[in-house]
Amino acid sequence: MTAAADDLIALDRAAQDLLFRAARTANAFTDEPVADEQVRAVHDLIRYGPTAMNGQPLRVLLLRSAEARARLLPYVSAGNRDKTATAPLTAVLAADVDWHDRLPELFPHRPGARDWFTGDPAGREAQARFNAALQIGYLLVGVRAAGLAAGPMAGFDAAGVEREFFPGGRHRVLLLMNIGRPAPDAWRERLPRLPYEEVVGTL
Repeated sequence: MTAAADDLIALDRAAQDLLFRAARTANAFTDEPVADEQVRAVHDLIRYGPTAMNGQPLRVLLLRSAEARARLLPYVSAGNRDKTATAPLTAVLAADVDWHDRLPELFPHRPGARDWFTGDPAGREAQARFNAALQIGYLLVGVRAAGLAAGPMAGFDAAGVEREFFPGGRHRVLLLMNIGRPAPDAWRERLPRLPYEEVVGTL
């Protein structure tokens, strides 16, 4: 980015690099723990991200104990298993498919808001997945803003993780995310990104 273009971004260059340019998916972490206070600070930062009807369907389950991690590992693909076993913290990121139950609380001035979704469970689940995915994007940036590194992973048996950790049936697991301080060998070579001209069109 040129110096002139850099001036068009409200964040200073260091913050831009921290959140985007220098940030990478981490594949190895130090053994420094991730404190509850750090996770709370990240949530306080990212909870203002937009979701449809302010539904906020993302649910985050933090796996800290060795026992919890041992329950997860059989469902994780071989390529993701070792780094998940040794990461300071692993978050299971799920969508609450009954998120509409909160609508009367969130929209007291719209007493029938929950009823808009009671007859369409497929549409309700699609809304939950889509909006939780939006929130996961904010979470990823929030983790970076805290000076931590994230290792999001889709290589796992989602149905198995749901049975193990969410037996009630109202959650759909979308992603696993390892979180911590990056080890010196955390990064793989950066893969290419599409240029502006291939991504953006104008009518």
